[in-house]
Amino acid sequence: MGSTFINGRIFTGNPQSPWAESLSVDEGVITSLGGEPRPGDTIIDARGRLILPSFGDGHAHPLFGGYEFLGPVLKGKATLAELLASVKEFADANPDLPWIVGGSYESWMAPGGNFDARWLDDVVPDRPVVLRATDYHTVWCNTAALNAAGITTETPDPELGWIVRRPDGSPMGTLREWDAVDLVMEKAPDRSLAEKLHALELASAEFARTGITWVQDAWVDPGMAEAYIASAEQGKLSIRYNLGLRAEPRRWREQLEWFVATRASVAGIDHLTCNTIKFFADGVIEGHTASVREGYTDDPHNHGMPCWDWDELAACVTAIDALGFQPHIHAIGDEGLNESLNAIEAAQKTNGSQTNARPVITHVQMLDPRDIPRFAALGIVANFEPLWACNDSLQSEMTAPHIGHEREMWQYPMKSILDSGAPISMGSDWPVTDQNPLACMEVAITRLEPGHPNGVVWNPSERLTVHEAVVAYTDGCAFQAFGETTWGTLEVGKAADIILVSANIFDIAPTEIHSVFVDATWCDGLQIFSRNGAV
Repeated sequence: MGSTFINGRIFTGNPQSPWAESLSVDEGVITSLGGEPRPGDTIIDARGRLILPSFGDGHAHPLFGGYEFLGPVLKGKATLAELLASVKEFADANPDLPWIVGGSYESWMAPGGNFDARWLDDVVPDRPVVLRATDYHTVWCNTAALNAAGITTETPDPELGWIVRRPDGSPMGTLREWDAVDLVMEKAPDRSLAEKLHALELASAEFARTGITWVQDAWVDPGMAEAYIASAEQGKLSIRYNLGLRAEPRRWREQLEWFVATRASVAGIDHLTCNTIKFFADGVIEGHTASVREGYTDDPHNHGMPCWDWDELAACVTAIDALGFQPHIHAIGDEGLNESLNAIEAAQKTNGSQTNARPVITHVQMLDPRDIPRFAALGIVANFEPLWACNDSLQSEMTAPHIGHEREMWQYPMKSILDSGAPISMGSDWPVTDQNPLACMEVAITRLEPGHPNGVVWNPSERLTVHEAVVAYTDGCAFQAFGETTWGTLEVGKAADIILVSANIFDIAPTEIHSVFVDATWCDGLQIFSRNGAV
């Protein structure tokens, strides 16, 4: 027989009947709400805890997140000295590794986010070291890595990238954006299939631990889809993934065949889809590479670094829309966002909006308020990473000083877009930030840094209610994934994607939500996580 959840506060997410007293499951599907357990059912006693639909993550990088477990531990290090000590400890423990590759460090630890190769030389002088910043648009290298890439004083900045230099013109060790980063990363050894499988297994466990059962992988390059396919063939794909294949600005026409072939290669594989194309419209504000109209406050002649010629972006979005793919566009600066909206509008004018592509613009950081109504008008899903929407060190030290107060208040307009009638979903951009939806949700609700309840509320008019944040993380992600008829709410006939939460987040102070745990996670009725035997 199946199982029945009892003695819990069950939030279904169904607007017509949002709460239930019990829930029964059979063969991975919800069969009843509010009924009595059937003879032979396994009884799951919630003991008064909250039951929710499982979360989605509308924008993450699972393989990169898994890789961070395989290199030096950098997350959570509070000082530069701690970072360097961790790199040295890992290098000393792995003397046979030809390269030390890791992530991710906090950019605000060095002035302007510029890190010197010599600091790494002091701890690992004998082989290349390359570390990713938390924004994943920047790397920090030692001298051996710069030498391996052939980067010297004479090396010009590439088309899409900057080589940060010392006053004498020599490369400092910090590289920004794609072309510059790739100068080094293309020399580093590629990950083996075994490493990719291990990284994906670690990532899946992290998602399950935090109640996530569907993830949009928003950065899939050649060789990465094969890891997902192999994992599925080995029966290790415990949660659902949709692959977002990365379009390259200068060779996207050559990629069209790869897009279609990769989508076909995963067709019919359980828990795996590939219907999305990922675009990077621009960079990031902290690196002065997000595309902005008026220039940066502290560098007025700099308007950022668009990754695309805007006409080419519109042409590519139109082409992949015609092939039935969903565009998923990273856009940070107000110009990058405006041109992303223009590209989607151009695709709809050419192909017709009847394609129901549900285009996604992700991050939606510094949006000119005049562009807010266009999301609803064009049927665009606004995907937010809410953990960024507070006045933390990254915001106060690396973002706000670059754009000034007026544009600072344009950032992450979650409530305004939701109230305009556009759909919103939530994500983490993990491993850029924590993938825990409960911590992220707290910021969306409070606009305060988690654990700092007495701080100054940042841009308070854009706060969401608890209900709105939960729906964005559940049904909102399901809508983004074209899955709203099969998951995202707890309703009869839908998949039993369920989480058991340690406290009722609807009843506690919003500033306490980050301290709540997911006690157990089920995907298709199969329990894939339990915290300390909580069930």
